[in-house]
Amino acid sequence: MPKNTNANGDIFGGWIMSQMDMGGAILAKEISGRKVVTVKVNNITFLKSVSVGDIVICYAKCIKVGKSSMKIDVETWIKKIYSKPLGQYYCAVESQFIYVAIDKSGRPCELLPMSII
Repeated sequence: MPKNTNANGDIFGGWIMSQMDMGGAILAKEISGRKVVTVKVNNITFLKSVSVGDIVICYAKCIKVGKSSMKIDVETWIKKIYSKPLGQYYCAVESQFIYVAIDKSGRPCELLPMSII
């Protein structure tokens, strides 16, 4: 079995979740202007399996900004270039991540005023 696959030979859900977390964290860092940490993952839903070799794309959208936290919806979309039906494009996973901006000591800190959207 190739690395990061499950017993069925599809991409392991934990790997997909880690890609979603990285994608959401990039947006959270852009919004906050600070280092961020993941504090919660809500309702991860695996809608369809992902085949080895297909393109994985994570889309992130900030839906709420607090004093130090950001709630970000993340979707993983797949473009089938290796398995059939070739060219199909679909949402495979949906979730919501909550990130908190932290200071140099690792403590929660307020978002920079210019970063709040």
